[in-house]
Amino acid sequence: MTERAVLAGGCFWGMQDLIRKLPGIVSTRVGYTGGDVPNATYRNHGTHAEGIEITFDPDKTSYRRLLEFFFQIHDPTTANRQGNDVGMSYRSAIYYASDEQKRVAEETIADVNASGLWPGKVVTELEPVGDFWEAEPEHQDYLERYPNGYTCHFPRPDWVLPRRDAAE
Repeated sequence: MTERAVLAGGCFWGMQDLIRKLPGIVSTRVGYTGGDVPNATYRNHGTHAEGIEITFDPDKTSYRRLLEFFFQIHDPTTANRQGNDVGMSYRSAIYYASDEQKRVAEETIADVNASGLWPGKVVTELEPVGDFWEAEPEHQDYLERYPNGYTCHFPRPDWVLPRRDAAE
């Protein structure tokens, strides 16, 4: 049994490279989501964000743990921006696939905000999952093929939420 998660947090290359290495991740693919253009492409993705679709084993990693890592590897306090990448394509968003995912996302955002560890309040959008248009082959697994390629994603050691019993 697997679950699906769809996240956007800036350039999809760096997110895919880091998330795919987590325990319990079955597969990842990058693409365009949360916008207005059918059959979105790199050259024509309208208001879509660059996102990542994650298939994971909930017996090996929780959705909460996935979101905690998501908030550690990108800056969820900057609107429409990650590092040098600026624009709607690079916004922070969680596209929930169930009421339970929405609840966990709301709790995780509240915990990030309450922690005081991040540089400001979370601006991550929280929306129901919609169409996910798979990106072109040259964007899939990009940093595996080009290990020195561009990324603005990295685990920030100071952005780790304290553990709490109800979080798992």
